[in-house]
Amino acid sequence: MKDLDQAETTSDALVIFTPSGKRGRFALGTPILTAARQLGVDLDSVCGGRGICSKCQIQPSYGEFPKFGVTVQDGALTEWNEVEARYKRIRGMIDGRRLGCQAKVQGDVIVDVPPESQVHKQVIRKAASDRVIAMDPATRLLFIEVAEPDMHEPTGDFERVKRALKDQWQVEGVEADLGLLRRLQPALRKGEWKITVALYKGNHDTSHRILDLWPGFHEGPILGLAIDLGSTTIAAHLCDLTDGRVLNSAGLMNPQIRFGEDLMSRVSYAMMNPGGDVEMTTAVRAAIDSLAHTICEEAGVSTQALYELVFVCNPVMHHLLLGIDPVELGQAPFALATSGSMAFPARDLNLSNVNTSARVYVLPCIAGHVGADCAAVALAEEPQHSEDMVLIVDVGTNAEILLGNKTKVLACSSPTGPAFEGAQISSGQRAAPGAIERITIDPVTKEPRFRVIGSELWSDEPGFAEAVGATGVTGICGSGIIEAVAEMRIAGLVDQGGLIGGPDQTGTARCEAEGRTHAYLIHDGSATGGPRITVTQGDIRAIQLAKAALYAGARLLMDEMGVTTVDRVVLAGAFGAHISPRHAMVLGMIPDCELPKVISAGNAAGTGARIALCNRAARDTIEAVVHEIHKVETAIEPRFQEHFVNASAIPNAVDAFPHLDPLPEVSFNTNSGAEGRRRRR
Repeated sequence: MKDLDQAETTSDALVIFTPSGKRGRFALGTPILTAARQLGVDLDSVCGGRGICSKCQIQPSYGEFPKFGVTVQDGALTEWNEVEARYKRIRGMIDGRRLGCQAKVQGDVIVDVPPESQVHKQVIRKAASDRVIAMDPATRLLFIEVAEPDMHEPTGDFERVKRALKDQWQVEGVEADLGLLRRLQPALRKGEWKITVALYKGNHDTSHRILDLWPGFHEGPILGLAIDLGSTTIAAHLCDLTDGRVLNSAGLMNPQIRFGEDLMSRVSYAMMNPGGDVEMTTAVRAAIDSLAHTICEEAGVSTQALYELVFVCNPVMHHLLLGIDPVELGQAPFALATSGSMAFPARDLNLSNVNTSARVYVLPCIAGHVGADCAAVALAEEPQHSEDMVLIVDVGTNAEILLGNKTKVLACSSPTGPAFEGAQISSGQRAAPGAIERITIDPVTKEPRFRVIGSELWSDEPGFAEAVGATGVTGICGSGIIEAVAEMRIAGLVDQGGLIGGPDQTGTARCEAEGRTHAYLIHDGSATGGPRITVTQGDIRAIQLAKAALYAGARLLMDEMGVTTVDRVVLAGAFGAHISPRHAMVLGMIPDCELPKVISAGNAAGTGARIALCNRAARDTIEAVVHEIHKVETAIEPRFQEHFVNASAIPNAVDAFPHLDPLPEVSFNTNSGAEGRRRRR
């Protein structure tokens, strides 16, 4: 593998892996599996590259990718060979996929590693939080006794079903698809004129719709999926529509990440590659269909018991889910094709792993870059009813921010990028067993101690090595890199400007020279074939950019509201549940606030989706609330840039944080001494 800064030659090519973001230059003819192993990419293989196990399946992407500065030509990989053809013929393989051991580099290429090809399966951080929800689902089971036909009253069976529903349940205006009508007469006769129907009525429907029916009395499950469709991850909660219980939660990486890690990259891909929006729509719908199958299989229920799906997502994901080209969201005035809620049959999304009559509800968007996910957060957290000034931050690849109280609520989005998810980080990875998720650094010795996903032990505790023996220490996830940077600032290893000091300046050999900058060594597993996990200067910069965008968005809302402080901060999303308020404030991700008043709301967007799934009135509520929320557009506000520049410092170049203990006053950007000459580029 050659240095990334080396000029391109005809003898090698750039290989970029998603979702990890790891990249390197490799000689032409190098198998993708070999490139993945050299870069430490999480690509599975059992057979040693002989094309037998198929564990190393990858998905190459072609076209122009402005985010990566790469154009991938059709001949970027070697031609499909007989080994791959034989495997697909015998065992089947998704169109467009290749075997990493067989496909060899022929030019610059972007390669996506799908979840099933990853050794370390993702741990879903967007778990369902406990929440009491008043049940009023759109779908319910009703048992009816239907009058038998006779020669004197030649009424159709369906008409008598409607009459029974009116007389016994006061339900009027009932419809059924042709497929249900075909099953109606056999069910009535088998049940001796008693049947159970699954009846659906959305909050905007004027009539009821029969989704399913059974002979006699039926009390089988009627289930729904609440889906938080994020830029980086897709999380789903399987709910029982009779009592609201969450039967299972599951998730996966959004496969669209191979087209661009952030929203604007995907919009650019659609702009520059004809049919690119269709590719991304197809990819995300297939992922959702697969997720529906997985979540039901794990819960031990049939996918045919899935009758409703509720989606929350940002505007770009919203359009791509619906099959709408998002190009207008990439340029002012950032117009949505539709901002209102939507309801339609699940078959319109080409979903096969749900009931054939299943229905979909998509929450309304607030504005061009403040989507249904932000509306779901508002539904869950209800800032419009707050007595005090509350700041709600839902952190992801695209952060949604709400500020307000019962007087007024403001909203904005801020493009934080995928660094908080562990992407674009040198040792970054998904939240999977073996990933560092917690870390502390002793301010005196500068020695780290950490905890990895899959073990409750810290690295300096007895039995840690045995506890992580199955997975090893494989990398650092989003929560881990956030804590690492904050701890490095607390320990005096990083100055206010974000520069990592050298060993002479910091007093620890863990601060290693790396080119003209330094990196901090957290864990060295090279003796046993594992990775060296470091925090590099590039990692610090990625976190600085992400947190500065987040803070600038919050400060912009505070300016608009005319306040300089907030009474309460709510951290929502996967980030909020796994990062301590102190670390978030040390980084300067959020404005200063009393630490006990910085709380986690868990996956608030997912909670909002569950509320909308289980309660029809909640859908009416959020549809009214979104019209009362005032959107602030960060892209056209000149103060955003000012706040962004100030927030690039750790914690901030201007704003004070009186609720934090004083941080070390160190500066490593000097012109004197050997270490001082190692200046940033």
